[in-house]
Amino acid sequence: MKMIRSPNHQLQYLLFIFATSLLCFNNFCDGKKVMMEYIGATGIPVTFDNVPIFDDIDFHFILSFAIDADPSANPQNGKFSPYWEPSLTPESVAAIKAQHPNVKALASLSGWSLDNIVLRWRNPPDPNLWISNAFSTLQDLVNKYHLDGIDVDYENFPRHGSNFAFCIGELITLLKNQSVISVATIAPYYSTVLPYLELFHGYGKVIDFVNYQFYTDKVTTPEAYLKRFEIRAKEFGSAKLLPSYEVNGRGIQGDAFFEALSLLDENGFDVNGVMIFSADASLSNDFLFETKSQQFLLNSTPS
Repeated sequence: MKMIRSPNHQLQYLLFIFATSLLCFNNFCDGKKVMMEYIGATGIPVTFDNVPIFDDIDFHFILSFAIDADPSANPQNGKFSPYWEPSLTPESVAAIKAQHPNVKALASLSGWSLDNIVLRWRNPPDPNLWISNAFSTLQDLVNKYHLDGIDVDYENFPRHGSNFAFCIGELITLLKNQSVISVATIAPYYSTVLPYLELFHGYGKVIDFVNYQFYTDKVTTPEAYLKRFEIRAKEFGSAKLLPSYEVNGRGIQGDAFFEALSLLDENGFDVNGVMIFSADASLSNDFLFETKSQQFLLNSTPS
């Protein structure tokens, strides 16, 4: 499936990217950069108090994951339940937000698997029913866990088209219009660019950040990271696109990541934030990359 099929469509898409880039300046009008941190996906008993939080950074914890499936991974038609680490309780969310007013909490939707069963986007036969179920169950989660938003992380799609963009786009729009959430992010990676581009193209105005999983692109040098960022910036626009890092994982590692951030800065990209996966893994290194990422963001200046 191609998103752009003619010169007119190309022009329309470029205008769309330009417009959403202008709009998303509002995300940073308070002068703060943003830190996105996935937490609770691996069963390690991590807590919010473990993580260093700089007061001059908008810090977003992304609870991983809320899944519209039962514990055996059977689809539940948009009825979401929390499957993140049980130590991340509603009381602990409320406490960290009270301690740090710059903290927000989001629920990430789906993820890769549930107990080693791969999760997939399954086209609901009645999209409006799926949206209604998702809205009501996510509203309950938002109220129970004191959440501010959602992150969309479906990672497997049907081969021959889907109604993902419509369902998710309408869901985010409804959640925002009803003031249930204030923040919505998406997390594509290399093999899910097309469905997420369709979503972003149709509903970019209600999507605040793109947590693209650059570590899945398996680039290991700062120069290669810059080139890959340039590609994704052409697709999603640069202002909402955050560079990302996987602790002890795939792709660029160690100081090379911060060299890549400097290269982005030197080549005209405003590094407005960083996404890290995940706090669970960072327990073993005393949250070195969270600390260094926030230091970089505070020391970098818009071009």
